[in-house]
Amino acid sequence: MISILKPQAHKQQLPEEKVDPTYKRLRWQVFAGIFIGYAGYYLVRKNFSLVMPDLIDIGYSKGQLGIIASAVSIAYGLSKFVMGGVSDRSNAQTFMSLGLLLSAMTILSLGTMPFLTSSVIIMFLVMFINGWFQGMGWPPSGRVMVHWFSAKERGTKMSVWNIAHNIGGGLIGPLAILGVAIFGDWQSKLYFPAMIAIVIAFIAYLLIRDTPQSCGLPNVEHYKNDYPKDYNKSHEKEFSAKEIFFTYVFKNKFLWIIAIANVMVYLVRYGILDWAPTYLKEAKGFSMEETGWAYFAYEYAGIPGTLLCGWLSDKVFLGRRAPAIIIYMTLVMVAIIVYWQNPPGHLLVDNIALISIGFLIYGPVMLIGVQALDLVPKKAAGTAAGLTGLFGYLGGALFANVAVGFLVDFWGWNAAFILFVVACLLAILFTSFTWNTEKRRLM
Repeated sequence: MISILKPQAHKQQLPEEKVDPTYKRLRWQVFAGIFIGYAGYYLVRKNFSLVMPDLIDIGYSKGQLGIIASAVSIAYGLSKFVMGGVSDRSNAQTFMSLGLLLSAMTILSLGTMPFLTSSVIIMFLVMFINGWFQGMGWPPSGRVMVHWFSAKERGTKMSVWNIAHNIGGGLIGPLAILGVAIFGDWQSKLYFPAMIAIVIAFIAYLLIRDTPQSCGLPNVEHYKNDYPKDYNKSHEKEFSAKEIFFTYVFKNKFLWIIAIANVMVYLVRYGILDWAPTYLKEAKGFSMEETGWAYFAYEYAGIPGTLLCGWLSDKVFLGRRAPAIIIYMTLVMVAIIVYWQNPPGHLLVDNIALISIGFLIYGPVMLIGVQALDLVPKKAAGTAAGLTGLFGYLGGALFANVAVGFLVDFWGWNAAFILFVVACLLAILFTSFTWNTEKRRLM
């Protein structure tokens, strides 16, 4: 097991005339691999929520199911950091495919073995295990991205790759409907998407390659003639775990700064998204159908918003991430204030505001991840992304789910929206601390 996870060895470089055509072909191939693979991860990440009504019917309470569902966020946040460190010293081709395979097998077991749905404790453990395997998806994708795409094109490429989670998450509903139609039981909402995810794991393995050097190609900085000012040849060697954690991650104050910014961005992302159905019903008088469409629009508005954000960071700001993040979070704050202050009865304004938040929020989510990759050598990319993910999920996402609920219970919706506005301001503030660092690095 350890040997197959090791980074692939460098091969003798191909003849000069073969470098360009091989590079062009493999860049598209590996990108397709991490895109399809990451979409596959979402087929077995969120589908537990689809069986919650069925579990309520057999006697589980909403509170119990909420505890079970939280296991994924807790485990994912921890795993994204820990497994990020492992992925930096692993073969991305094997690492990403293995994580998806194990996650799919976990959900397949949950849907086919009645014992695993027999108690809250057992389901919590199963979902925690699944969340841990889910943490093996983002870090190897980041490793592939920094090795195959240079700094000044990475924002655009990452923005396209990032919509894989929208596509994968959006397919869950139709697949659940199809599974029930084919197999006739509610458990098929779990095992049918898992079966498809297993197939995707093998496809991803066939497409992904670890590094250009493992394919007989030069590093991407040489190929694209795009060298950041802090680049040196030592960045091409594999680092020890101690070097990664202590030299390049823990001592990098700017990583900690954007990790805190990520907490604020995730607080807004999940605070608005997860509470939208309840808020729209209680405060704005939306029907269940109107709420459902508003929720759907929020998610899918993120696709064009993310693509535009990545393009701006690469083409307008020449590889700098902070300006695009600050612009987007400022506009998010404006949209939140409109969403909050718009009187009940103006459904169109509420929908436009919510769609605007969805359009805008996923760009900063994506770019903070890219910024983490930019701020460290390539061989420490997974750990850096894992640190921001750890903060985002264990800080922002959990706080959005738990604290916002109590805040609304005690002080009402106004208190929650004041929190969201403050979170936007803090995200802008902490991101601004990286403004000059990016300038010095790229300009």
